[in-house]
Amino acid sequence: MKNIILFASLLFISFSGISQTKQPNILFLIADDWSFPHAGVYGDRVVRTPTFDRLAAEGALFTNAYTASPSCSPSRASVLLGRYPHQNGDGGNLWSEFPNANPTYVQILEKAGYFSGSTRKGWGPGDFQANGFTANPAGKSYADFEAFLKERPNGAPFTFWFGSTDPHREYVPNTGIQSGMKLNDVIVPGFFPDNDCVRNDILDYYFEIERFDRESGQLIAMLEELGELDNTIIVMTSDNGMPFPRAKANLYDYGTRMPLVIRWPEKVKSGTVVDDFVNFVDFAPSFVEAAGRTQNSMSGQSLWALFAGEKQGRTQVFLERERHANVRKGDLSYPMRAIRNHDYLYIWNPMPERNPAGNPSVHQSVGQYGDVDHSITKFLIMEMEGKAKASTPDFFQLSFGQRLEEELYDVKKDPYQLNNLAANPIFSAIKNQLRTQLLAWMEKTNDPRFSDPQSTFWDQVRYTAKDQRENIDWQMEVRNYRIKPPFGSSSGIPCLPNSN
Repeated sequence: MKNIILFASLLFISFSGISQTKQPNILFLIADDWSFPHAGVYGDRVVRTPTFDRLAAEGALFTNAYTASPSCSPSRASVLLGRYPHQNGDGGNLWSEFPNANPTYVQILEKAGYFSGSTRKGWGPGDFQANGFTANPAGKSYADFEAFLKERPNGAPFTFWFGSTDPHREYVPNTGIQSGMKLNDVIVPGFFPDNDCVRNDILDYYFEIERFDRESGQLIAMLEELGELDNTIIVMTSDNGMPFPRAKANLYDYGTRMPLVIRWPEKVKSGTVVDDFVNFVDFAPSFVEAAGRTQNSMSGQSLWALFAGEKQGRTQVFLERERHANVRKGDLSYPMRAIRNHDYLYIWNPMPERNPAGNPSVHQSVGQYGDVDHSITKFLIMEMEGKAKASTPDFFQLSFGQRLEEELYDVKKDPYQLNNLAANPIFSAIKNQLRTQLLAWMEKTNDPRFSDPQSTFWDQVRYTAKDQRENIDWQMEVRNYRIKPPFGSSSGIPCLPNSN
């Protein structure tokens, strides 16, 4: 009899333990326009990212993480829905309407008892109310993480989205150099002219990365004070690439390759480095699985099996974009599809007759070449139109010129993707193989551009921003720009010798 009672007691304790297993919290830290490899742990010798570096040491650092699209709204929709941008209808564009045909991971977790919230930039920019959302799809908006935690029901697991607006433009000029960073330490990407004003612009971008890193550290400190750090999945990343020419809104690495760390001691060993390819569509199924729920509407793969040593075939990643800003007459998109593996990047531009960076004069948004945010780097490259030298790349063409239908880059020999090999017969077999793989993925995921490459669907999708911009006097911007080191000339250093 005693044995029966003992067995029953053990059985009760066992089942009680299962039913009371604590679901992990989720803290999603997302920057706005931050590119790989701009973090200390990746070897950048200028920008200081102690929070990101700490999470890498205590969790996993990813070297091949890619956004689903190098544009805010579609990237963030893919994070929330676990679906590729072309599967999200209107949500494949910037300044769109958030689709409601499939649940977000936030909605799934709320049904599982999670308390959800967000602060600052959630999904967007765009209109989430048009399709019935009463709060941002990333979670109900709170003033900050502290206010969210105060409203959290006692003991409830939570999912919280911290959406910084750093390092999105506009920048306050000279914040980087005046914080102590040095112009001479900057590594200038090969698609920019290497001069002090471009370096100064990059330092201002670094300044805002550091602010995002610092604020993320403050949220993590709150978790530590609560004693909930180790029961929280922490993801720290960005939505798309740096707001510079040939980066953001492009499928080259500086537009799509993202910094990423994940900390969760239950599944992720400290100091892990992941070289496999992951896509932002993988976040939502990972969060849903961690919460003990299932889903059948997502295209991504959960990441947790990867940490357990399971081979998931992550040898390549697929990328895309449709309309970024509304910068072409007729509200036209500039569609791109791509496949990236460890050796090559293949890009298909099905409408190469359109302007990839936008029209040279304003249509509605931003200004000239409006898919590129205004900056001194942009204006200096615009100033180079028609002035290319044989000894340097044609920076204007790389940033603003029309492109061939197909692009192929050897990413090991050409990390900045400057030399298009698509027309080189030596690479025909590689190009054809990658094109075949890309088309197979497009067919499998029901991409409308597989059956109709000239589809105008994303041209016609509502652009929810209503402001009408004008052309900017960019020559005046160049003349007025000054580098002002902490102890330099009070008037500053001009960008061009004839500036006054």
